[in-house]
Amino acid sequence: MDVKAKARFLRVSPKKLRRIADHIRFKKLEEARSILRFLKITNKKYFIKVLNSVLANAKIKNPDIKDSDLYIKELYVDEGPRFKRIFPKPRGMAALIKKRTSHITVIISDGKVEKVEEK
Repeated sequence: MDVKAKARFLRVSPKKLRRIADHIRFKKLEEARSILRFLKITNKKYFIKVLNSVLANAKIKNPDIKDSDLYIKELYVDEGPRFKRIFPKPRGMAALIKKRTSHITVIISDGKVEKVEEK
């Protein structure tokens, strides 16, 4: 059973979030949460929110599921749209500032394959 959760349009550069994603990719859910708890990186709060959300989605889909059975099957950070701002420079010129955004997608699984009935 696969369960998915997303966090979209986060005002953090994807490069910064990918550093955190590399620490918890393919880990058990409990282990990933404990790793995030002790990381000294400020943007870990976004991953904590997404992991809590995906766990809640799994509980809705199957209330009997155990937290210890779940692991992170896929975790990726994509780039979202960029906000473009103009910064004034000397002699009437301007510089473009790109404020990057990110999308986080997490898919967890319990390792069991669901059977699909064919009609």
